[in-house]
Amino acid sequence: MAANLASSSRVATPAAQDAVALREVFASLTAESCPLTYNFHMHTTHSDGQLHPEALAQQAIDLSLKGFAITDHHQINGYKMAQRYLETHQVGATVPQLWTGAEITSRLLETEVHILGFAFDPEHGAIASYLQGSAPRGECAQAARVISAIHQAGGIAVLAHPARYRRSADELIPAAAMVGIDGVETFYAYNNPKPWKSSPKETERVTQLKTQFGLLSSCGTDTHGMSLLQRL
Repeated sequence: MAANLASSSRVATPAAQDAVALREVFASLTAESCPLTYNFHMHTTHSDGQLHPEALAQQAIDLSLKGFAITDHHQINGYKMAQRYLETHQVGATVPQLWTGAEITSRLLETEVHILGFAFDPEHGAIASYLQGSAPRGECAQAARVISAIHQAGGIAVLAHPARYRRSADELIPAAAMVGIDGVETFYAYNNPKPWKSSPKETERVTQLKTQFGLLSSCGTDTHGMSLLQRL
């Protein structure tokens, strides 16, 4: 009986299953994966983006994305609206997988960085204070605390655009790894090229570091404008 109870307690929740599936996707990404197959960094009108969530979801369908995440700053209202759109407006159609996501302002090595949380349970109490629409302050903003909250909610923590901060990726990625980061945004376009393409020099160095520290790779356009194929 005890064995049966222990076994049942390990049954994966939907959120846990989502995280497992996303880890597999992150492990398979290449420089060609984004933005036409996957896109894990996009903003809507619910933070600092120009796209309404429903319009963003429709673009994801039109582009035949396999999967994506909306990463509005410190909240998931855009995600919820896009999820409802996918569920109610595309019945019977093939739609992309949408994972929960949020971008959280944090502190690492006394530097402001952004941490992307993915595939977390948005109802979990550990993550709730980071989804109230404003950046955390004080100890709550420390990267270790943010990463821990994402993990407690069953999610995956990724350091966004690691070569775009005051400190270098060579400093930040090892420090992030030490406090439990799961991955880095390996494939990112730092100069907003058209068409979108991950920056070769930065990608090479970030790839070396993520391999050295055994981290996953994410990719995303960091869309703030009207097209999922560009940042602005």
